[in-house]
Amino acid sequence: MAYPTDSCYALGCRPGNKEGLDRIKEIRGLGSDHHFTLVCRDFAQFGQFVHLSNALFRQVKAATPGGYTFILPATKEVPRRLLHPRKKTVGVRIPDHLVTQALLAELGEPLVSSTLLLPDDRHRLLAGGARDSPPGHGRHLPVRIGGRPRASNLRISGSPPVRVRSP
Repeated sequence: MAYPTDSCYALGCRPGNKEGLDRIKEIRGLGSDHHFTLVCRDFAQFGQFVHLSNALFRQVKAATPGGYTFILPATKEVPRRLLHPRKKTVGVRIPDHLVTQALLAELGEPLVSSTLLLPDDRHRLLAGGARDSPPGHGRHLPVRIGGRPRASNLRISGSPPVRVRSP
């Protein structure tokens, strides 16, 4: 399905839906090495899929819900096809968007998700049909957890978190 998020539209399916995952890859023109995000309803779901120390929990808690995707060490609950093959990490997110939260509440499980970005398009689709600048068109800089940008991917392996891709 296509659905709105805090930052742009995304494509998503249930974690066990291999056909849905294959369809997202086909629509986006993605290879088998693409890293999907688990979009979780709350910290209870979030905690099932990633390992967090107390210090990291406080940092993540301060920045959620919202437009952050955190790239964290995965638990054994994460399906292998969603793991980074060498690092055993997964992207996870807790959205603040009402529609996305309603979908997650109805499903009772996270969504496997990817930004709605078509193969020949360099701009993500935003609400109202607007488009933004090309993904990755930014510098890799330290990110202050207290601020809430429109969307960022963060790899947390220590402090401070580092933006690994800019919107």
